[in-house]
Amino acid sequence: MKTIDELLAEGVDGRRVFVRADLNVPLAEGRITDDGRIRAVLPTVKALAEAGAKVVVASHLGRPKGAPDPAFTLRPAADRLGELLGAPVAFAEDTVGPSAQETVNGLGAGQVAVIENLRFNAGETSKDDAERGGFADSLAALADVYVGDGFGAVHRKHASVYDLPARLPHYAGYLIAAEVEVLKKLTDDVARPYAVVLGGAKVSDKLAVIDRLLGKADRILIGGGMAFTFLKAKGYEVGTSLLQEDQLGTVTEYMERAEKSGVEIVLPVDALVTPQFPDLRTKAPANPDTVDADAMPADQAGMDIGPRSGELYAEKLADAATVFWNGPMGVFEHPDFAQGTRAVAQALTESKGFTVVGGGDSAAAVRTLGFDENAFGHISTGGGASLEYLEGKTLPGLAALED
Repeated sequence: MKTIDELLAEGVDGRRVFVRADLNVPLAEGRITDDGRIRAVLPTVKALAEAGAKVVVASHLGRPKGAPDPAFTLRPAADRLGELLGAPVAFAEDTVGPSAQETVNGLGAGQVAVIENLRFNAGETSKDDAERGGFADSLAALADVYVGDGFGAVHRKHASVYDLPARLPHYAGYLIAAEVEVLKKLTDDVARPYAVVLGGAKVSDKLAVIDRLLGKADRILIGGGMAFTFLKAKGYEVGTSLLQEDQLGTVTEYMERAEKSGVEIVLPVDALVTPQFPDLRTKAPANPDTVDADAMPADQAGMDIGPRSGELYAEKLADAATVFWNGPMGVFEHPDFAQGTRAVAQALTESKGFTVVGGGDSAAAVRTLGFDENAFGHISTGGGASLEYLEGKTLPGLAALED
């Protein structure tokens, strides 16, 4: 795959360069709560603008239903991009219509524009090749060159990710190049011991990656809501905790396979429980109890791994040469249930190995809990894309960038 450095060497002065970014940032009442994904694309946008390109940045945000929806406008992201660049960023109020055409045509060398949310057009996510291709044709008319730098979307077969690169000379941006280099370190030539920490709500979201890692990792640490399906498979009472009963057989099989193959699966030894889900809006005290993992009350639900589990996980990570972490250990958005996630993050910052935070909620947790991002080897911008890469799947957006 060609890189942006090769494009810059060819020259971009006065050329329209379409940058497929990932500006899918979290919003609360129209305000950005975590600008990590915007900051991640800055090196690519800056390099192109400084080289004289007319930079057209495009992205999706949220899940609008193929039509304009003010709740999902990219304007806040465009405004923040301008603040970070220290220069005005023009904003087109549609994707390929009159506003986009006028905005792009009005760009001078070194200037940047953001077009409106790509998912406001049904062609972006359509499963119909013709409809998707038609939208890609319209996007291609706005540019001379394509740069893919939205790693968080490369696992989607969408028009701007998969079809558009085929219509223009295409290159990988700095972010995608860095993400792929990191993922190769997790799959091709892994330094051992190799520890993987998996959390989040549903075990079904992680089964494929667990299946793949049973032949690659030395130990797998399980936390978050998905841990309770593992604990139930061991015969423990899990109360009203999140449980996927239809996955119990698969989880049991995986634990048996792990034992036979010498992969250590580490489960919580204690948990923080409460009768009801905490109020994440007011952050009112939840007054949780700490119980052993094999002694959970039948009328309560686990919201976080307990303090002894946090210590255990830190011990299991201490000697690891490679660590991949995807998914929080509990409901970290509430201060009463953030300690398990904090314990894992702290262990990674103290590790002498190569540590990767696998995007999504894990990356958000690192920033929310106040950790220095530079204390980690790499913080990915794409949780789903990272997992699918580790599962061994072909990612459409990466395949499209291959020569």
